[in-house]
Amino acid sequence: MMEYLKVIQTSILFFPFIAFLFTIPYMISQYHKYGAIHTLRTIIIYSFILYLLTAYFLVILPLPSIEQVQNLNIPRMQLIPFSFVIDFLNHTSLQMTNPNTYLTALKEPYVYQVFYNLLLTVPFGIYLRYYFNCNLKKAIGYTFLLSLFFEFTQLTGLYGIYPKNYRLFDIDDLMINTVGGMIGYFIIGFIQKKIPSRQEIDEQSYQLGMYVTPLRRMVTYFVDIFLYLIFALIFSFHHRSSFFVIFLLYYFIIPFTFHGQTFGEAFFHLQIVSSTTKTVVQKSSIYRRFLFYFIYYMIPFLIFYINILIISILQLNNFISIMLSGCFLFAIFVFYIYSFISFLFLKKTLLHEMISNTEYKSTIDIK
Repeated sequence: MMEYLKVIQTSILFFPFIAFLFTIPYMISQYHKYGAIHTLRTIIIYSFILYLLTAYFLVILPLPSIEQVQNLNIPRMQLIPFSFVIDFLNHTSLQMTNPNTYLTALKEPYVYQVFYNLLLTVPFGIYLRYYFNCNLKKAIGYTFLLSLFFEFTQLTGLYGIYPKNYRLFDIDDLMINTVGGMIGYFIIGFIQKKIPSRQEIDEQSYQLGMYVTPLRRMVTYFVDIFLYLIFALIFSFHHRSSFFVIFLLYYFIIPFTFHGQTFGEAFFHLQIVSSTTKTVVQKSSIYRRFLFYFIYYMIPFLIFYINILIISILQLNNFISIMLSGCFLFAIFVFYIYSFISFLFLKKTLLHEMISNTEYKSTIDIK
């Protein structure tokens, strides 16, 4: 029992790293499909990842040394169905003619191993039916494939990392794991009417997607930067000024031509509209984009350039130059921090939005 608990602890320690790698793709997919990240869906998905990670670690851990595996002398496969019944009779104190041994036999370690194999895939059956809307036939098939993957992992010595298998490929494990998935499938059937269904979660997600959150805008902003840099790097091999040309093309010409949206905004169902009429006004949209880059990119650059110019013209000594530069940099830093807090936490209208009288509108379709 303690061995299983250690494996579970290990999976919990690894989970934050796996979750971190999954988070950005998850956010992108959710904002693209629904326009929002639903809390319950997030809990379900991340708990599913934790479950799969734990199940996988239970299959492969503890890892032996390569020297230990080389000295192992165990068969590769056990292909006789229901051998666990014979083993149960041979490796426990059960005596069929003595009822007093029945309960004692069920408490012995060999029974725990069979029970844990059954329990291993019960959550998988629950997830398949509740969130992934699988019928019984699909649930059985997917559970069998998951178990086959586990057994293949053991058969190949962790995909060739070890010179040979250090655990047995057992057809009984395939059978027991598949039954475990079926049990999970039927268990959730008794309670799923009392909790929000997948369809209800989807409907709520689309409703939430009608509102434009700061986080959604941030994801869109960084995706646009990523796409712009990719295009600029590709064309930089042909022309040195491609970064500026692609910048004008990506952020101004393409949006002006195609419904006022960049590729990122179209992907995440966002559109710049007039705050008054709630409709697309191309001139206002272009004006807003110009103000954004002028205020948050050009003005700080100009301030820093003026600082250097003052130092050069007045020929200030090192101490005064450092103090003056520090003041300018601090002012720029405060400006960015204030803007960031106002945008992300206070949800205030930013300066370029107020001047251009524009805002973001969600174009998500409620299905």
